[in-house]
Amino acid sequence: MEKKSEINGHAMPGSASTDQILEKGSQKSLGEKLMEFLRKNLLVILTVSGVLVGVGLGMMVRSMNLTKAQMTYFAFPGEMLLRMLKMIILPLVVCSLVSGAASLDTRSLGKLGGIAVAYFLVTTLIASGIGVALAFIIKPGVGAGALNTNNLGLESVSSNKETTDSFLDLYATDYKMVAVGNDTNGTTLYQKVPYGTETDGMNILGLVLFAMVFGVALRKLGDEGEELIRFFNAFNEATMVLVSWIMWYIPFGIMFLVGSKIVEMEDVVLLVTSLGKYIFASILGHVIHGGIVLPLIYFGLTRKNPFSFLSGLITPFTTAFATCSSSATLPSMIKCVEENNGVDKRISRFILPIGATVNMDGAAIFQCIAAVFIAQLNNTELNAGQIFTILVTATASSVGAAGIPAGGIITIAIILEAIGLPTNDLSLMLAVDWIVDRTTTVVNVEGDALGAGILHHINQLEMKKHQQEGELSEVRVEAVANVQAEEETSPLVTHQAKALEAMPEAIESVL
Repeated sequence: MEKKSEINGHAMPGSASTDQILEKGSQKSLGEKLMEFLRKNLLVILTVSGVLVGVGLGMMVRSMNLTKAQMTYFAFPGEMLLRMLKMIILPLVVCSLVSGAASLDTRSLGKLGGIAVAYFLVTTLIASGIGVALAFIIKPGVGAGALNTNNLGLESVSSNKETTDSFLDLYATDYKMVAVGNDTNGTTLYQKVPYGTETDGMNILGLVLFAMVFGVALRKLGDEGEELIRFFNAFNEATMVLVSWIMWYIPFGIMFLVGSKIVEMEDVVLLVTSLGKYIFASILGHVIHGGIVLPLIYFGLTRKNPFSFLSGLITPFTTAFATCSSSATLPSMIKCVEENNGVDKRISRFILPIGATVNMDGAAIFQCIAAVFIAQLNNTELNAGQIFTILVTATASSVGAAGIPAGGIITIAIILEAIGLPTNDLSLMLAVDWIVDRTTTVVNVEGDALGAGILHHINQLEMKKHQQEGELSEVRVEAVANVQAEEETSPLVTHQAKALEAMPEAIESVL
């Protein structure tokens, strides 16, 4: 019987000679074992080292009092990393989703999508609840009423965006006043009308929806669509090769990315003393959700060690911490989830691009804390209806939040508008966003990865179930064939043979 080995908590097919390989491995010297460990984990070690060296380098360069131009030159290698990761997002998202949707039948796609949406919705709602609860327990805005943007020398952040814009993913929305007639006194009446404006960047949510629908359409074409599906599969594999090359630049790029952020920092002591409780509440929320809630959900659904699964994802987590972008972390996340954790390519390449776009647990936590913080800052008592509005709006609007640095700040404006609070204190959030956004992004991508692991586990259970059904049908077919060979003409056997002919073949996987 075929033996199974496990990679970070996921069963993988192995050969019968596994025991022999283990015996040989135990005979290796300590030096050989150390070299093998270094070879396997070199990228992880280099990436983590890049962050630490970047902190030291930033501290050292900070004392040199660089000019703005010199700071830009210093940050260039880190900017190169961001540009390379952003370059790969478009082909990666489109090709992986087209090939993923085309490799799954429509019924499986619906089931897979349904489970994913339920998981994303429930985890984001829990995250919002944690954020609101912590904000009321820690009370970060109480006693900070004297604090305003002038104390920190910040510019005010204006938001010309309404709640509906988030649901419609209209981040390029602006408003104009259109005359609609006169009232009885002859005064001209105006209405505020939304209109789309041109903006830089990609509409990732639109790309995700298009790629999924296009993949389903190719599958419906049958034989005519096969060639195009093969093209997207090949394109996808070529993109993953590019990703593997870029990943070796990540440690170097991260070093300058982190270093440049430290060099650009304003008066950190003033920020931390004035907004320390807000920063603490946000990071504590991320630790609770990412370190306890998400692993418990994973363990409850799979009965496997979540930390064993997460240990294979140190590189994407470090990338998330350094870049503050779920989208930029997507290439390394797909690669590590497949290679280190053995997640099915059809699952990972279908669900991770969607998760990077719509699943923002970390963002929901800090947005809820920020909303309550601003209410406390303005001495506003929130009633039950407003708290419920914060929960629902944060959960729903995180779907449309951009997977980019400071993407959640605009979403906080939507929550504030929904509960009738002023948005002029948003600049306080922006002042410390570069701190909070790091743990936010790590929790965002952790939620996506564990979701892929849960779907992979459910898929494996379904495959085993169908394999057992297939074995049972084979036994019954043999029995019928033997009876027919003896020219048995019993009406019961004839009826059973017809029923078996009508039975559909067992499919490889329902997902």
